[in-house]
Amino acid sequence: MGNTFSIIYDIVKQIPYGKVATYGQIAALAGNPRLSRVVGYALHANPDGDNIPCYRVVNRFGEVSPAFVFGGEQIQRGLLESEGIEFDEDGRIDLEKYIWRPDEQ
Repeated sequence: MGNTFSIIYDIVKQIPYGKVATYGQIAALAGNPRLSRVVGYALHANPDGDNIPCYRVVNRFGEVSPAFVFGGEQIQRGLLESEGIEFDEDGRIDLEKYIWRPDEQ
């Protein structure tokens, strides 16, 4: 599992400022689209919050995690808003607008 976590962390480090990725997207980029829960476990155990921006990972609906490890969903939302990411009245991010597309870098 350690190697899988390392792969996940390497991918999350690539998410650019002002963009988000989904757990499933990270899992697919890591080689197994069925590992989205493992992505969640890895991010919850993030050993280096300063260099692994796990707050840029949201669920498939564009929602932040209620169990965000660095202080709760309001902290995660604040970090994303500080990068210019907007939330709708339901607390969701427009994934069409803010999703990271690695192939477009």
